[in-house]
Amino acid sequence: MKSFGAHLFFLVFLAPIASVSVQAFTGTYGINYGRIANNIPSPDEVVRLLRAAKIKNIRIYDADQSVLKAFSGTGLEIVVGLPNENLRNVSANADHAMNWVEDNVLAYLPNTHIRGIAIGNEVLGGSDEFSGFLLGAVKNVYNAVNKLKLSDIVQITTAHSQAVFANSFPPSSCVFRDNVVQYMKPLLEFFSQIGSPFCLNAYPFLAYMYNPEQIDINYALFLPTEGANDLKTKLHYDNLLDAQIDAAYAALEAAGFEKMEVIITETGWASHGDENESAAKANNARTYNYNLRKRLAKMKGTPLRPKNVVKAYVFAIFNENLKPGPTSERNFGLFKPDGSISYDIGFHGLKSSSADSSLSSLKAIRSRGWSGSYSIILTISTTLLLVFSR
Repeated sequence: MKSFGAHLFFLVFLAPIASVSVQAFTGTYGINYGRIANNIPSPDEVVRLLRAAKIKNIRIYDADQSVLKAFSGTGLEIVVGLPNENLRNVSANADHAMNWVEDNVLAYLPNTHIRGIAIGNEVLGGSDEFSGFLLGAVKNVYNAVNKLKLSDIVQITTAHSQAVFANSFPPSSCVFRDNVVQYMKPLLEFFSQIGSPFCLNAYPFLAYMYNPEQIDINYALFLPTEGANDLKTKLHYDNLLDAQIDAAYAALEAAGFEKMEVIITETGWASHGDENESAAKANNARTYNYNLRKRLAKMKGTPLRPKNVVKAYVFAIFNENLKPGPTSERNFGLFKPDGSISYDIGFHGLKSSSADSSLSSLKAIRSRGWSGSYSIILTISTTLLLVFSR
């Protein structure tokens, strides 16, 4: 732990020179560091891996001391998480919020670059177990951060799943679900006041898995396709992620928050799955993540918000062998537990792997098989997209 003197120096001398508008995200590409596993590398090794990959933006789902200590002095920028199970106590008691911020954020600044606190994860849209505590926890944590003069350095957010939306296609039709609005509206009002973005976990993989007959997999993988048109806005979409982002913008606009930025806090594609998860294949995961990197590197917006550069955190660094649920849940990692790459999208692992090969194999995949009879399938799939509403 840092000494009180170090904290005082930071508060008095460093905090005033922070940017007035806090930004938790540098650039456009980040990654989630999930650790529901008993076989992944140590935090020190993860730092080495991330620096080699030149990935600067990291999200974790708690405020683990070993991770925060390992990230000290590295220049990596991290968003820590207040777990869902902590929301009740933090919401009910401002002192609990202050203690949490002091122990898990202030204690590691400035050497560990903590740039944000995510309050819960996917709290709204499913079970209402924690819904009533979210706003109170957000306010108490923000007030603690503000009292400590960190509000210009540490951004407060919460990430939502697409379960908060009533529909998402066409994008212009998207609104928040009726049973979510009572919680979402006051939350968005507060975020609008403090300048926080709307954080969305968006998975074209899941959308395709739920609707494989209506969604063209090429549209989900950023591959050549005729795309889809939104007849209301007259906008054209050549990939599903952009459509998902614009659906969120449409819902925000309908709720009265058209100026709020959308940031993707999770997206990815599983490389392995159960028998009924046929899209969970290494080739698909490689294609999605490689093309996602290319998409983000262009630093451009979406059809509906062309000036809002798309920013995304990929899910995730590692396959997590202890995660519950279907097999796909344990196979989203860009890296294997031993630190080698799961497939080649241009990164290098901590050790060599059979997947360490030229990206020409991926380019070959992209260039073969998109002609002839397959183009008929593309046309049919695209037509279905235009009439499908979910």
